[in-house]
Amino acid sequence: MLRALFVGGVVDNSEMDMDGPQPPVHYPENGHTGRPRYKLHLVGRNDGDVVYAVYGAPELADEEIERVTEERGYARRFETEPEVAAS
Repeated sequence: MLRALFVGGVVDNSEMDMDGPQPPVHYPENGHTGRPRYKLHLVGRNDGDVVYAVYGAPELADEEIERVTEERGYARRFETEPEVAAS
């Protein structure tokens, strides 16, 4: 189980649990709109396992998502260092 954290968009500052060892690249995976609402930007690992995933709204720059993530203290909360997610 990992925690999904959202920056920007309609669910800004929301969280939810996700199943699986790896987070999907887009959330929702099958949005049926032709354009994903959120893209995976950062992950936090603990002993090799992903414990959180930060999703950002498509209109936000990477730097803004990283700034907000740091401001909200996700790395401190989960006791990890954030890594840029592979796309």
